[in-house]
Amino acid sequence: MSELSATVMNLPRRDAQDKLRGRTKYTNDRIRPDMLHAVLLRSTVPAGRIRKLDVSAALRCPGVRAVATGADAPGLYGIGIADHPLLAIDTIRYHGEPIAVIAAETEEQARAALAAIMLEVEPLAPVFTMAEALQPAARLVHEGWRGYEVITEGGARAGNIAWEAKSSRGDVDAAFARPDIRIVESSFTVGRQSHVPFEPRVAIGSWEDGRAHIQTSTQVPWTVRNVTGRVMQLSPGRVRVTVPPVGGGFGLKFDASIEPITALLARMTGRTVVLENTRQEEMATCLCRENAEIRIRSAVTAEGYIAGREAVVLMDCGAYGGEQVFLTTMTAHTLGGNYRVGATRLVSRAVYTNTPPNGAFRACNGVYNTFALERHTDEICGALGFDPMEFRKKNVLGDGDLGATGQVFEADVLGPMLDRMEALRASTGTSEAKADGRLYGIATTVGTWFVFVGPSAATVNLNADGSATLVTSGVEIGSGTMVQSLPQMVAGQLGLAPDQVIVREADTDAAGLDVGVGGGRTTVSIGAASIAACAEVREKLLRTAGEMLQTRPEDLVLRDGRVEITGRPGSGMSIPAVVAHAQATIGPITGSGAFTARNTPAMSGCAMGHFIDALDIPVFVVHEAEVAVDPDTGHVEVLAYRVVQDVGRALNPRAILGQIQGGVVQGLGYALHEEVTLTADGRIAQDDFETYRLPLVQDVVPVAADLYEGAPSMGPLGTKGAGEVPILAVGAAIGCAVARAIGKPVQQLPLTPPRVLRLLHEREPPPEFPHIAPGWAANTLG
Repeated sequence: MSELSATVMNLPRRDAQDKLRGRTKYTNDRIRPDMLHAVLLRSTVPAGRIRKLDVSAALRCPGVRAVATGADAPGLYGIGIADHPLLAIDTIRYHGEPIAVIAAETEEQARAALAAIMLEVEPLAPVFTMAEALQPAARLVHEGWRGYEVITEGGARAGNIAWEAKSSRGDVDAAFARPDIRIVESSFTVGRQSHVPFEPRVAIGSWEDGRAHIQTSTQVPWTVRNVTGRVMQLSPGRVRVTVPPVGGGFGLKFDASIEPITALLARMTGRTVVLENTRQEEMATCLCRENAEIRIRSAVTAEGYIAGREAVVLMDCGAYGGEQVFLTTMTAHTLGGNYRVGATRLVSRAVYTNTPPNGAFRACNGVYNTFALERHTDEICGALGFDPMEFRKKNVLGDGDLGATGQVFEADVLGPMLDRMEALRASTGTSEAKADGRLYGIATTVGTWFVFVGPSAATVNLNADGSATLVTSGVEIGSGTMVQSLPQMVAGQLGLAPDQVIVREADTDAAGLDVGVGGGRTTVSIGAASIAACAEVREKLLRTAGEMLQTRPEDLVLRDGRVEITGRPGSGMSIPAVVAHAQATIGPITGSGAFTARNTPAMSGCAMGHFIDALDIPVFVVHEAEVAVDPDTGHVEVLAYRVVQDVGRALNPRAILGQIQGGVVQGLGYALHEEVTLTADGRIAQDDFETYRLPLVQDVVPVAADLYEGAPSMGPLGTKGAGEVPILAVGAAIGCAVARAIGKPVQQLPLTPPRVLRLLHEREPPPEFPHIAPGWAANTLG
């Protein structure tokens, strides 16, 4: 039996019953009566200078054991640049920003004591939009931006531009000057999207033996460790982070803003402290998917080839750079990754505003760039008279083609996937008859994502009963990776059943470095590290068994919990017997493994300010949507949805299909329902389940899916991450299908009924970006 065949199975989630029956212990289930409760004093203005902050009266309130301010943790943190204080120090930059925190015996006592804090703020004129922020005379959200520590070199910065990343390949000016081309220009805008995991952000901090111990609901335990050390001015080794099961993340829990606060208060009080966001706090400060503004220009020949392309993408990072600094990298790979282009240049800017910070969200940056690129592609086809499917087939990236940073792509993947979509449509049939007199539209779109690889480590210990324990810093955030694909991989390597593989909760004291769960990387990176650890375990196991059986190790196989002689089923001995002998002679059988990126090359000089110049593992999708639009109400009904997804190798088709179904529904919310707006004072208006329109059960559409296997991948057993990418092209497919149904340009998401009605009656103004200059040079910092 091959390693692959021993690993592939439709394995159900081992944690499903416990979660359905309420037996899973999340972080807030671990709160004890002796813990202190922390509550944050948050700003009620979007911009201002702190003139007075007196907490002495609050310290005298009943039950209060400590009050902390920015002076107690003055270190700044961030990605690329350190611009973010744990608690506001002298400047308030968004409505809801934490200014002080109270720890008391009960949450009620802590909340009551908030009123005793004396706070005086001098209001400043807020900068709410990117258009305002980019005006030449705009007030600076960060007056001292030049003095911030630059953690990662390479990005351009100036004024309210927190970070700028660029890619440039070929002579774009010459491409646009050709006499045989037609120029098509498009503009798009998208709003924010709130993650809304069922479990809010929560952390429990204690101070033990001169070290911080934080239990938290996070996707990034090592980031929490490092940020806590940074803001508390501790060496990271003095911080331990453990992670119980996480009640959903979707990228929100890449944040590390509340965990250090619990450690700080634990050090001040000598007590264990819990801090849990209320639902209102969670949504009002939720690190949404960022709002963005995109302009794309393409030079296309009469034969239908893309000679040149340039694009400007503005990303609202809110008050602090955060993940948006890193996500500026993505534009080169998501907006620049679907099609073969002769020459291209793209710029992506993270822009400071006096609004709540934004953050990573499933297929971050890619969802709206794919929407913009695919709508722009349809506008090219409309302007030049091309069939949209044939144009895509002619121009999608293939073997040997160059990406925006000069990366050379391997194999023809998107082309065959478009053929598979046509076959899938033929097998399912279309749903036009269900439109029943409404306006009908169908659209096929493509998308490019990637697995962010990064470093991972794993240790595998064989136990006396023949089971194996996997120790990593991986986190189970609800995707099932830690309870499905990783146990499958370890079991397949060691001849065990998956239920014989125990997966430890993440603990930074016990497991090696891991950059976090997200970007579809867990199966690939931690899986590869786990397989490397299993190789060491196998070698020790087979060597010991060979001595016991008087047989060469290479003549032995691991199967069904036994070490057998090749070709002689039932021979040999049980793994527990070999483990017992090893423990008595050479010691316990254990192995360690590590994995990281291979650093696929980009073309020299093509990428500037990028954290990832080229894609180690590109992932492709093809999505198709059928919609019916009610011309009287503007309501959009999704009649059918189809997906062809590049999965490399499907180790657990059942799990992947579940991820596709969930990702599509989440994408439908982004495309049709979910809208985040700001009040006049910069507060997020949709801060509860009554005002934020999540997809409900009646909005769920069954998805017909085809798993495309065989595309190149450096992942273990040829795998690629499958959880991130299902949302990637949903906004694009819905936007293109609605545009075809109503015969009007769709340039903004979400497509709520009022917006669709305005489009139908030509009362929806097109996006206009006077702050995006017509010439390329004026849109970059040089």
